[in-house]
Amino acid sequence: MVRHSNPIPRNELESSGSTSSRRQRRSADIRDRLFGAALQLFAQKGFAETTVVDITEAADVGKGTFFNYFPSKDHLLLAFGEMQLRKLEAAIETARKTGEPMPEFLRSLGVRMTQEPTRNPAIIRALLQAYLSTTPVREAMMDLQRRVHALHTQIIQLGQDRGEIRNDLPAAEIAHVFRQTIFGTLLIWSLYGDATLHSRIEAAFNLLWTGLAPRGNSTAPLRVPLFTCGD
Repeated sequence: MVRHSNPIPRNELESSGSTSSRRQRRSADIRDRLFGAALQLFAQKGFAETTVVDITEAADVGKGTFFNYFPSKDHLLLAFGEMQLRKLEAAIETARKTGEPMPEFLRSLGVRMTQEPTRNPAIIRALLQAYLSTTPVREAMMDLQRRVHALHTQIIQLGQDRGEIRNDLPAAEIAHVFRQTIFGTLLIWSLYGDATLHSRIEAAFNLLWTGLAPRGNSTAPLRVPLFTCGD
């Protein structure tokens, strides 16, 4: 004979769901505190000089708590890269849904990708230094850059399909130039550390767009790339 268990009361289910939700919010809050504290310390002391203990003390959590969220200090860098990648993915999805003209979209993309915390030049300098610090970090960041390049290529291809970007060059080639323009502008700005980041990006994009705009007599895309994904 099959025995039927009594259903769980609704109030207990709601209480369980509420507890789970609170736990998730607390976990996200701790992770954000660790991440934010780490970035600030990287900017103040440098990546190599910052210890896990420094980070946990600044975030006001126990040292052991750090490793519940990040396997190592290096993984904070990867978390930052993944955060930027999610911003880019969300931007592309918005572009597909809204049909925003490609010049306006690309111009706003550079600004969007350099919102806080990347608007702090000291953080940018610390991150750039850290990305070159060890072979595992460099390899992980190269993989991340390949994913970024693939997303940029999707954007450019979308613009080419709409007739808003020249189609006589491969989308992947144009994506490299776009990425390097933004990255180079960010690097130069980080050396000066002034308030001109967005105006620098705007000026760089305006110049870049003169080369991206559709040509009157576009030809078939070139098949021999000037760059590879590792560049």
